Amino acid sequence: MQAAEQKFKQWMRILIVLFLLVTTYLVMADRLTPLTTQSKVQGFVVQISPEVSGRIVEVNHTNNQLVKKGERLFKVDDEKYQLAVQKAEIALAQAKEQEASLVADIEAAKSNVKTTQITADNANREYHRIKRLAKSGAVSVSGLDSAVTKRDQAAANFMASKQKLHALEVKLGKGNGQSSAVLSARNALKQAQLNLEHTEIIAQSEGIITNMQLHVGLFANANQPLLTFIPTDSLWISADYREKATTGMKKGMRAEVAYDAMPGEVFPLLVESRDYGVSSAQQTANGQLSTVEVSNRWVRDAQRVRVNLISEDSISPRLFVGSRATVIIYTSGNTVIDYIGHSLITMISYLHYIY
Repeated sequence: MQAAEQKFKQWMRILIVLFLLVTTYLVMADRLTPLTTQSKVQGFVVQISPEVSGRIVEVNHTNNQLVKKGERLFKVDDEKYQLAVQKAEIALAQAKEQEASLVADIEAAKSNVKTTQITADNANREYHRIKRLAKSGAVSVSGLDSAVTKRDQAAANFMASKQKLHALEVKLGKGNGQSSAVLSARNALKQAQLNLEHTEIIAQSEGIITNMQLHVGLFANANQPLLTFIPTDSLWISADYREKATTGMKKGMRAEVAYDAMPGEVFPLLVESRDYGVSSAQQTANGQLSTVEVSNRWVRDAQRVRVNLISEDSISPRLFVGSRATVIIYTSGNTVIDYIGHSLITMISYLHYIY
């Protein structure tokens, strides 16, 4: 009986020691090997919409299909956009013809300037001759007045021809192909060609199409989202930690993750960044007084902060945006503590077989 009592006391001492060790580890772990189950796979979700309107004539992929960069996703009927390009090409050709005619008009205007200049110079010389003769009485006053009129008229014609030449040169612009009409027609052609190119919607990166509700015959409106596209190189892990657990975290720290969808497996991660705020503290200028947070609890809930982690290897295609995970970060650099943390997350990964 006494031996059994001694054995019971010995087991109690062992249990108390284990309890103290586990309690001590749990207190320290939040700072040395912080672990959270509030983690999930994140990714950029791109809503793809056409930049032109029209009836869809081709759908080149199916739902949840992997798409390579440069592959066509779907195509909008391009008939009217081809006609628009042809119309713009004709308008450009007409503008160039007008410009050629303008160049010819400029050459004619230059010749007219030379002619009117010569006429003005002759009229001016004739005026001075008649003026000298009028002083000696050899020419009448009416003859002098006629010479003045011819001189002024020739000078006015010369100025008018120069102004006409200047106006034509302004229309021509900086040179051949630079007139406002040609530039405007060329821009209209580029816009028409761009619209024609936009009838083919091309994948800008490798990714997966999901939640696809697109079919041939549907009328697509410009800038209306039609596909959900997730780039495969944009996935990362977000983990929400208690505030005190993030104080020792730095970019590049080693971490590990166990995904709910992949029980029994643990994958390495690296700390990328920590968010600099939470939505509950975001202030919006609305002209109202601030709302004070009220809590009746003696110990309030800890604030959680989001930490972002990346994988050096591609994240498994078995996962998806929103996949749940458990993440542990090794902040201490202590081999023993890190080994305990690794054992803990390994155990959690096996527990995912059950729940």
